[in-house]
Amino acid sequence: METTKSNNNDSDVNAKWDACLDLTARRFVYSSLGGAFAGLLFFRSPVTRWASIAFGAGIGIGSAYTDCSRVFDASSSTSATLLAAPKTTETSVSQAAKE
Repeated sequence: METTKSNNNDSDVNAKWDACLDLTARRFVYSSLGGAFAGLLFFRSPVTRWASIAFGAGIGIGSAYTDCSRVFDASSSTSATLLAAPKTTETSVSQAAKE
């Protein structure tokens, strides 16, 4: 019985790490692209453009770190709902198909 509980805890931690790495990668890329767009739009110097990209990347990593630390500090029952994407149920899909 103990090994099953241990496996559940391991898989829960693995799921948290997977969700956090995914969140960090997405926020890093999207905020860097946002910084690049803002740099191209507002600045002429290449140095300030690179600085805006770095600033955007820092914002992305910082916000991902904040959300991930909130997930790891939360209890195991609530942490699954903090990062998990909303899932559609079979009933809502079948109801939409009927309409």
